[in-house]
Amino acid sequence: MVTGKGDGKQNVSIRVDRKIIQSAKILAAHRSMSLSALLTQQIERLLGDEETYERSKWRAIALLDKGFHLGGKIPARRDDLHER
Repeated sequence: MVTGKGDGKQNVSIRVDRKIIQSAKILAAHRSMSLSALLTQQIERLLGDEETYERSKWRAIALLDKGFHLGGKIPARRDDLHER
């Protein structure tokens, strides 16, 4: 169930094991935050990690497409490769 408010935020209902909720509330309290803030922080971190991964992946693909010069001479002709 999702409900909206005037502040641009929405409430979301999820089903989670009671023991996990209890442990999460304790963790949130140790961090001086609410359970809602803890979950929001973790979701934001997860989304940020995903964005970073995607940017890195496309950067790596672009570098591979460009290629690398690993030294040496590029022969002018194919036959030059076989000259002795």
